[in-house]
Amino acid sequence: MRLKLLPLALIAITLFSCSSSDDSDDTNNVDDAETSEEQNTNCNEVKNYVFVEKDGLVSVEFENAVFTENWIQKNDGNNISGKGYMVWEGDQYFGKPGEGLATYSIKINKPGTYKFLWKSAVKKGNSGSEHNDTWLRFADASDFFGEKEGSIIYPNDTGKTPNPKGSSKDGWFKIYRSGNDLDFKWQANTSDNDSHPVFVKFDKAGTYTMEISARSSGHAIDKFVLFDDSVKQADAIADETELSEITCKN
Repeated sequence: MRLKLLPLALIAITLFSCSSSDDSDDTNNVDDAETSEEQNTNCNEVKNYVFVEKDGLVSVEFENAVFTENWIQKNDGNNISGKGYMVWEGDQYFGKPGEGLATYSIKINKPGTYKFLWKSAVKKGNSGSEHNDTWLRFADASDFFGEKEGSIIYPNDTGKTPNPKGSSKDGWFKIYRSGNDLDFKWQANTSDNDSHPVFVKFDKAGTYTMEISARSSGHAIDKFVLFDDSVKQADAIADETELSEITCKN
């Protein structure tokens, strides 16, 4: 029996088709890898971080934001977590919030009222009543207020009263810590000589912006939490390694 030979032109076309198909698959794999790498890179950029509330708790290392040059990251001391803390070493802005601005995107899944706390220290001087505060604002939340034993106060220039004693402007609260112990501790109050704990209300699920800006030089902040009434304060601040999930902005 004689074998029937294929024309050389047909063999060449067949080989070229197989080769082209393989090349196309390789190209797609490279594109997928580049896309995946790009997504991973974006997720690793702090400017894209979104901190996700879970079971009524948000827990964030303060250094996880984009800061201006006079916010300095340090890690001296024993009572700190994460990579260290941020301390403002620029000018003081007692009546001018918005300088040295940094923002955090926070995704709320469970609407409600959340208490705000941060862990901060005094790193300049030896007085617990100086160099002890930073500005805070939640401009897009449903409400942002201080409350103590039924007394509720609102930031200045929001159209709501009464307002705090001491500094407040354009919806910003001055948030301070007090006491003679200058080391890091969990405390965040507003209203001078009439301390009110701070609360934020989110009426619906969504992503909100927390803003901080410099006020007192030497005020250092390590970490902050937001928690609703289903979470005990002791539990919210107890585990220094328990942090909110970080997703990325679209």
